Amino acid sequence: MSLAGLLLAAGAGSRMGLPKALVHDGEESWLGRSVAVLRAGGCEEVSVVLGAAADEALGLLDGLGVDVVIASDWAEGMAASLRAGLGALPDHAEAAVVLLVDLPDVTAEVVRRVVAAGGGAGVLARAAYGGRPGHPVLLGRDHWAGVGATAVGDHGARGYLAAYGVRLVECGDLASGRDVDAR
Repeated sequence: MSLAGLLLAAGAGSRMGLPKALVHDGEESWLGRSVAVLRAGGCEEVSVVLGAAADEALGLLDGLGVDVVIASDWAEGMAASLRAGLGALPDHAEAAVVLLVDLPDVTAEVVRRVVAAGGGAGVLARAAYGGRPGHPVLLGRDHWAGVGATAVGDHGARGYLAAYGVRLVECGDLASGRDVDAR
């Protein structure tokens, strides 16, 4: 299966006090860590969606060999970033692993486990933590148009995934899957 990574990092991070694409935890940037997680998890190519502070975030991506997508309508919420990212993925990709930049404890092992849940253009799977749905989400190409058409605000693909029976892949033994909203 040809697998693309899609990192959503466009938000302003209002609760964080700065765009999460600019966060550096002392060891590395969240952008760099997330790109490395997607690659080590099996994604041949990685696209990063930026929005707020995109010009500053671009410098953090230098040398990482990623495709950058600018979501001009990023302020509308995660759905806008998701639509922009899905629309820019390579034609040969059969599926995409969607990851959010603010999940610092999600590892490549989590990505690999979700990817192992299924393959091909019809796959719909997502990580769960203690039974609670989370990220990453594995979207087969057959679902990209439907996800894009139904994604709203900060809910992203949640409604679509619920309607079409996403497979939950328990990863609570590997990570918490909690997003970080404050420094």
